[in-house]
Amino acid sequence: MMFKQLFALVRGEAFEAAERTVDRHALPILRQQIRDCAAAIEAARKAVAVAIAQNDQEIRQHNRIVERIADLEQRTLAALEQGRDDLAREAAETIACLEAERDASAEAQAQFAGEIDRLKRIVRLSRARLADLERGQRIAAATDRTQRLRETGHGHSLSTLKDAEETLGRLRLRQRQIDVAAEAMAEMEACGDPAAMSEKLAKAGCGAPLKASADDVLSRLKARMARADAPAG
Repeated sequence: MMFKQLFALVRGEAFEAAERTVDRHALPILRQQIRDCAAAIEAARKAVAVAIAQNDQEIRQHNRIVERIADLEQRTLAALEQGRDDLAREAAETIACLEAERDASAEAQAQFAGEIDRLKRIVRLSRARLADLERGQRIAAATDRTQRLRETGHGHSLSTLKDAEETLGRLRLRQRQIDVAAEAMAEMEACGDPAAMSEKLAKAGCGAPLKASADDVLSRLKARMARADAPAG
C-alpha cells in the first residue's frame, strides 16, 4: 500500500513539474506548433494540387477513349455495310472493352472530383484556423510582455522606468540651473560694462544709435545722390 502511494506521489509530482515547464514555455511551444501546422497545411495543399493534376490526366484519357469509340463505331458501321460481319464483331468487342474503360474512367473522375472538393474544404478551413492561431499567438505574446512589465516582483522593469524618470528629472533640473547661472552672469557682466550699458540704452531709443542701420545707410546714399544732382550755385 505504501509503495503504491509513493509511486503515485512520484507520478503526480512529475506530472505537475511537466505542467509547470509547459506553462513557462507555452509561447515557444505554441510557435513551434503553429510552424508544424503550417507545414502540414502546405503538404496538404501540394497533395490537392497533385490530385487535381491526376484528375486532369484522367479527363484527357477519358476524352481519348470517347474519341476512339466514336471512330470505331463509324468503322464498324462501314464494315457491316460491306458485309464484313467478322470485322464488325471484332470491332464490337473492342468497342465493348473501350466502353468499360470509359465507364471506369468516368467513375474515377467522379471520385477524384469529390475527394478534391473535400480536400480543398479541409485546406481552406485549416488555413483559416491557422490564421486565427497566428493572430492569437501575436496577442498572447504582446500580453505576456505586458504582464512581465507589470510584475514588479519578477525583474526590475518598473523600477528601471522609475530610475529613468528620476534621471531625466535631474538632467532637466541641471540644465535649468545652468541656464539661470548663464543669464545671471550675463546680467552681472552687463552691469559692470559701460559699453554694454550704452548699447542697451541705444537699443531702447535713448540717444543716438551706436551702429548705423540699413535705413541710415540708404538715407546717407540718397542724400549724396541729391547733392551730386543739384545744380552748382
